[in-house]
This record gives sequence, C-alpha cells and structure tokens, in this order.
Amino acid sequence: MTIVSQLLRTKGRDVWSVSPDTTIFDALKLMSEMNIGAVIVLEEGVVIGIFSERDYARKVVLAGKSSRKTAVSEAMTTDVVSVRPDQTIEACMTLMTDHHFRHLPVITADNELIGLISIGDVVKTLLSEQETVINQLEEYIKS
Repeated sequence: MTIVSQLLRTKGRDVWSVSPDTTIFDALKLMSEMNIGAVIVLEEGVVIGIFSERDYARKVVLAGKSSRKTAVSEAMTTDVVSVRPDQTIEACMTLMTDHHFRHLPVITADNELIGLISIGDVVKTLLSEQETVINQLEEYIKS
C-alpha cells in the first residue's frame, strides 16, 4: 500500500498558497497560471483555510460577490481536514469520499505543511497499485 509521503516523492511537494487578504481574483489567477484547483490559505505560515474552485462557484458567484473586491478569507473553507505523510492513500480516498473533498493538505506532526494531494493524485495512485496486482496475478496464472 502506498502512503502519502511516497506519493509526494513522485508528484512533488509544490504547494501554492495565498494570504487571507488576497483577492479572490488574484487567487483565481494564480490557480489558472498553475493549472490547479485549490490554494492553501496561510497566515504566518499556518494553514487557516483552503480556497477551491468549488468555493468560488458557491460562495462568490452564486452569492453575487465581486471577485476583484472580495478577500479569500470571505470564501475559503476554514474547517480544513488534512492528512499525515504516513497515512495510506486508501485512507485519503475514504476521507475525500466521506467529506466530498477534492484536496487534502499534508501536514506533519510538527504542524508543517509539506504538500497537497488531489483526488486525481489519489485515483492515479490507486489505479497504478491495482494494475500492479493484476499484472502479478496474470504472471502467477501463466507460470
């Protein structure tokens, strides 16, 4: 079973973040430039929220707010669920499925943000694991 730290070694540990007073427009611009669906909101190096495309659609567009005048702090998700580097990818999938999250920050026991994984990362890893098992079973059957 793959654990989160192994996934981060493969995909990288880049995490894009903004401050709570960043405008929604600037956060969206960063997300577009980096081709990502969410940014972490940091205040003095501490994770205080996450802002995603879903937050934008539901808390800005549908609320009729201006993305150029509204701060990320007004639309971010503040109840951030994170995972540890030693957790399994299966545990991440369960969290994401149960809570309808698409992104999970990876935070160490020392409260250090070391990565961000997406549902795409998790699915890709699980499919790769299943392919390996299938190949091993096929080889076993052939021998």
